[in-house]
Amino acid sequence: MKFTLAFSPCPNDTFIFDALVNHKIDTEGLEFDVHLEDVQTLNEWALQGKMDFSKISYGVLHLVRNQYELLNSGGALGMGVGPLLISKSPVNFNNHTALQAYINEKKIAVPGINTTAHLLFSLAFPAAKNKLFKVFHEIEAAVLSGEVDAGVIIHENRFTYAAKGLHKLIDLGAYWEDTQKVPIPLGGIIAKQSIDKKIIQQVDNLIKKSIQYAFDNHPNIAAFVREHAQEMSEEVMQQHIDLYVNNYSLDLGENGRKAIEVLLGLSTSNQV
Repeated sequence: MKFTLAFSPCPNDTFIFDALVNHKIDTEGLEFDVHLEDVQTLNEWALQGKMDFSKISYGVLHLVRNQYELLNSGGALGMGVGPLLISKSPVNFNNHTALQAYINEKKIAVPGINTTAHLLFSLAFPAAKNKLFKVFHEIEAAVLSGEVDAGVIIHENRFTYAAKGLHKLIDLGAYWEDTQKVPIPLGGIIAKQSIDKKIIQQVDNLIKKSIQYAFDNHPNIAAFVREHAQEMSEEVMQQHIDLYVNNYSLDLGENGRKAIEVLLGLSTSNQV
């Protein structure tokens, strides 16, 4: 039996799915037609109902719950893993209200309208309306070139922005943690509700086994991860994996589910 499966080429996702899609574990008779795309494309595909199983931003989950259900394994969620708002020049403010007034007048690059990063930015800066939506790996260059005044960065750009002379204005994940008191839900794995429930549970379990296989062979970086990493060093790949793959990836648990419900409440309210 074969299903479509989509996730990003980022090291955390390729680390999670390597053993599953490359048959390093027993897939119990299941096969997957694999598609690797950036997170905003994955979100758009989910809105279209294109894939059987897919990684998405939690920021779009409320829009696809009518046709997809959330799996327990394979996601990115935790403390200290949120997006950063960066600029070309250092800017210091005594309080968040002053920073808001500054950002409200600026042009900001954001990695996709339906991303969790956009939701977290909107929570911290609800009056900021001058946004330019770009693929996440283009944002640093947009800030450096002056195309935008500031940008929201995710994934491995957390580890590269300072070396390029860029400066952090605010950690949007820390703002979330301070205001909501729960971990940061970044992205999760969804399954089409039309698929047999036993199959969905089977795939959920296989993803967990795939992650455990990767953990058991850590810190060796698999060829699949290297192949799809976007010209990043092994050190950055390792930092990326260590930051975004954790016990919440194996099992959301009570705290993880609570964090997702908080995010869903904000997604469907007037707060963002």
